[in-house]
Amino acid sequence: MKTVLLCAALLCGGAALAAEPGAKAPAKGAAAKPAAAASSANAAAELAEADALFAKKAYPEALQKYTKLANAGNVMAQQHLGEMYFYGEAGSVDMDKAAQWFQKAAAKGNPVATASLELMKQRETRRADLDYWIAKYDGADLRTNEYRCPAPRFPAMSKVNEEIDYYSGKMKDWEACHNRWVKYLNASLPLTKRIPDDIAKLLTKDETDKATAHLKEVSDRLAEDTKVAGRMVVADFDAWRAGTEAYVKEHNEMVKNAPPRDDGGK
Repeated sequence: MKTVLLCAALLCGGAALAAEPGAKAPAKGAAAKPAAAASSANAAAELAEADALFAKKAYPEALQKYTKLANAGNVMAQQHLGEMYFYGEAGSVDMDKAAQWFQKAAAKGNPVATASLELMKQRETRRADLDYWIAKYDGADLRTNEYRCPAPRFPAMSKVNEEIDYYSGKMKDWEACHNRWVKYLNASLPLTKRIPDDIAKLLTKDETDKATAHLKEVSDRLAEDTKVAGRMVVADFDAWRAGTEAYVKEHNEMVKNAPPRDDGGK
């Protein structure tokens, strides 16, 4: 170690002696280091500014700064720029531009960009599943056999006790099924809970918003259909019951007011 230090001292001494006659300028390498450090500091400051603008949702200004830094080769700016195009914060969703910037950052070892490219590949593979939850889900899977409640059909009236008991029982069975379905439907809301986790993580913000709106429409339709179907069954039942009660009342009055049966004096 001492020998190395001694050699370094001699080299420094020689450099000092050689510099005396002409007062030469510093070597290029010595000047480059402070300049590089200043450039790095400036880039870090600009990146911090861009991050602050993004945090305040000043997306156009953040986009401008990220773009400048990304074009200059700043890896973090390339990653953030890819994210802005991916999520639509650059003005609109642009998957091609997102992929381009992620690829640039990933080529320099950025792990987030690498993971983002993998996520984009998964999105391509699961495109049909994404579209299903964004626009095609209709809630049919909720109506399992346990919650299928066929509406009973009632005659205009019933005249015998056996038939009255039968239709009264049919109404009770339907009512129990209907109430069970309403409870299950309410417990299933919001329907966004039904989106599988492996699909939910692949949705962009814009797609998540679309899926949320679509599923809200589906749940509203299911609720309205349930109300309408329930009202129709209750109306049919009430009509049957009114007709039956009227018949029973009339029949009982006829029996009550009927003249005594002539049994021939026996």
